[in-house]
Amino acid sequence: MNRQSLITAPIEGELKQLIALMHSSLSSDYDLLGQVLEHISQQTGKMMRPILALLMAKCQGEVTEKTLHAAASLELLHTASLVHDDVVDNSQKRRGQPSVNAVFDNRVSVLVGDYLLSTALLHGSLTKDVHIIHLISQLGQCLAEGEILQLSNVSNETISEETYFQIIRKKTAVLFETCAQVGALSAGASEEKVEWARNIGEIIGVTFQIKDDIFDYSDNAATIGKPVGNDMHEGKLTLPVIHALLSTDNQEMMALAHKVKRQEATDEEIARLIDFTKKEGGIVYAEEYMQRLVERAHTLLAECTDESVRTALATYIDYVANREK
Repeated sequence: MNRQSLITAPIEGELKQLIALMHSSLSSDYDLLGQVLEHISQQTGKMMRPILALLMAKCQGEVTEKTLHAAASLELLHTASLVHDDVVDNSQKRRGQPSVNAVFDNRVSVLVGDYLLSTALLHGSLTKDVHIIHLISQLGQCLAEGEILQLSNVSNETISEETYFQIIRKKTAVLFETCAQVGALSAGASEEKVEWARNIGEIIGVTFQIKDDIFDYSDNAATIGKPVGNDMHEGKLTLPVIHALLSTDNQEMMALAHKVKRQEATDEEIARLIDFTKKEGGIVYAEEYMQRLVERAHTLLAECTDESVRTALATYIDYVANREK
């Protein structure tokens, strides 16, 4: 059985129901809206976040209608945030394909992002669970805070791991965290079990973002779907380069890093900073940090009594840490 099959084996039928629910949410009889939603549906990834919600529900009991609507809500909220992020970052690509704003324009992207957000809230309301609705609403607020924090950090002269982790927890980890929480909640889990799920979700989210940041230093841009140094071109400093800078106290490279933050660095200067990061062990440090998180997650998974779900979640975690794009 391949990795994807291992992950989805315990929820195969429920995942088909979720995909059908997502398909109906990403369609419209209105011409322009229908075209944009079709474009978005063709860019749908592996649905790792809603799969996490389904697995956590299965671990604590059963996947219910409440679980399905909650998972759809979370995936639609995530999709809305990506559409809006591409406008903010002026990104022309999303998962290696033209972004919504590249194919249509910023006005359409913002409006369709709003439509997706409203549809996400609609699915949240269909759970008829105040706690789940609260977590989904809180997630939307947190994702926006993360984006604003990242924007404000560009003008912040201080370069620190603390700020990096603060941003990625709000931008990425909180989404996985909420998916895990909501999944457990939808199955009627106790507060203790919901907190257990939340902890695993947070670890997965931080690991996911560190791995994503490591890709920025890869020479295999075609496979990954984002250009080398893309984060630096957008003024973002991630864990590998932050560690390299702080562990060496190289003033020349630190000055260059500040140019990156101001988006004033040339391609050649960014290439130099990437090379410096690799030589000073920044990639190795990030990979080791990520591996410690994975080990912690596997330890927590011992509490999952359903063997098939435990295997699925263990495979899921290893995939997040070892994926190639």
